Amino acid sequence: MQRARYRYVPHTADVAFVAYGRSVRETIENAAAALLGVMLDTGAIRKSGGRRSSLRISERAQSMDSLVWYALQSIVSKVDERKLHAYAFRIDKLETGKEFGLSGRLLCAKSAGNPFMLEVKAVTPHNLNMKKTANGYSVSVLVDV
Repeated sequence: MQRARYRYVPHTADVAFVAYGRSVRETIENAAAALLGVMLDTGAIRKSGGRRSSLRISERAQSMDSLVWYALQSIVSKVDERKLHAYAFRIDKLETGKEFGLSGRLLCAKSAGNPFMLEVKAVTPHNLNMKKTANGYSVSVLVDV
């Protein structure tokens, strides 16, 4: 049985989700997948035969929670300002220690039609929390729509 990558949870006004992974890297990538799934029809983009491209995203922070927030907010900003048809985020390098950092690629493909579904204003830092679990990691995220 395949393990869930993320699940959306009820929220009164905004969109909330919890992402899971066996590693911190996988958890952040799954959080990005959940976020992109709110904004775009990622399945249609992935299936499109359009030209593939990627956009580099690099962030640094003093805590893992802040790093996740910065990375997700950067994805929102890049998709919004460039009208990117993004379908995934892949981390190439993850640093933990005194300071945290990541470098990765936002994967995009030009697709026919309009894949945009819901306008995301921001990823909120409120209650954003990366946790070690019995099966790996989880991160709770609230998205302002």
